Amino acid sequence: MYPESWGLGVSLGRILLAFRGFFGILFHGKLSDELAARLGLARQAAKAAAPQQPAPDHVDGAIQILSILQRDARLIDFLMEDISAYDDEQVGAAVRTLHDLSRDTLKRYVDLVPVIDGVEGTFTSLGGTAVAKNPALVKFLGNVPAGLPQGGLLRHKGWAAKKVDLPVPKHGATVVAPAEIEIE
Repeated sequence: MYPESWGLGVSLGRILLAFRGFFGILFHGKLSDELAARLGLARQAAKAAAPQQPAPDHVDGAIQILSILQRDARLIDFLMEDISAYDDEQVGAAVRTLHDLSRDTLKRYVDLVPVIDGVEGTFTSLGGTAVAKNPALVKFLGNVPAGLPQGGLLRHKGWAAKKVDLPVPKHGATVVAPAEIEIE
């Protein structure tokens, strides 16, 4: 591998080769072409970096859940319609169906649990609860003291998403529901 005139034995030649490789990588980030050739290594063509998909953000999830509620329950159609021309019985009948379809859809994709599992309208103590550790879980109403209150009347249990299982979203999607055109 090295000329005999160097007077190096095979072992010392390998050590020198190792040092050249080590310091070449350390200082230059690669082996020299000469050293790579002596080691019998061929350079690989650089692979084109695959474009990375941007991570989905909260807007993607919001659009996606609206899209699912529109697809399964036509919630957006109902909310965007002017219902002032309908009487209460007609609205009530539409809401009952809408309520059932929306609830079933929501349960399919999101596992909701109460923040405080208590009886609304009764006194609820906050000591020893998750609220004592994380006051952001509760919105205090009325005459709120400077520190964390000991408790109060539970007006709303609150909701927390224990598990969200939405299908993989399309990043940057803004269409909640596509227009529908029937071809005759």
